[in-house]
Amino acid sequence: MQIKQVEFTNYKNEVTKKSQIYLHHTAGGPSAENVFKFWQSDATPVATCVSISRDGQIVQGFPSEKWAYHLGLSNQMFANNKMPYINLDKISIGIEICAWGPLTKKGDKFYNYVNGIVPANEVSELKTPFKGKTYYHKYTDAQIESTRQLLLHWHKKYGIPITYDPAIWEINKNALAGKPGLYTHVSVRQDKSDVFPQEELIEMLLSL
Repeated sequence: MQIKQVEFTNYKNEVTKKSQIYLHHTAGGPSAENVFKFWQSDATPVATCVSISRDGQIVQGFPSEKWAYHLGLSNQMFANNKMPYINLDKISIGIEICAWGPLTKKGDKFYNYVNGIVPANEVSELKTPFKGKTYYHKYTDAQIESTRQLLLHWHKKYGIPITYDPAIWEINKNALAGKPGLYTHVSVRQDKSDVFPQEELIEMLLSL
């Protein structure tokens, strides 16, 4: 597994115990390095540990032992579920996959949320809509393979369980309670659609 380190300082330089992994997508372009450049310009330490370009290149901005805000959780989410607040950002590692997310079909073309056209061969059509959307920007085979390698690496390093749980595609009380495991951003945020249940991604998770 090859990981490219980039110069990045916008994170919390504090070592914390890791027990969860969250999968995200960027809702942006193909370059993981550009993702970190954008995050570096933010006044708040918001980032995931790694981002994965469309070609599968893994780019790391800070050590996995450290942390940054990547979930955007408020006290209200915990209160709504009658649970005490936990800073899940501290105990988790985030993987960001470069992809545009949900798409809209107009005629025979597919558009992302900034009205850019996504090629038809990069579109995943779901049999059952997810978060009200049928079309999503497909995660590439190379990205899925890089994600697999990272999950196995962090499972070995931190002992984080990576057994697939189909409940990760909706609000998950185990995730909110800080239970060790593998989750998606959707597991803790109703307003998010990352990652989406792409068939090839689920097959990979089931194979772990």
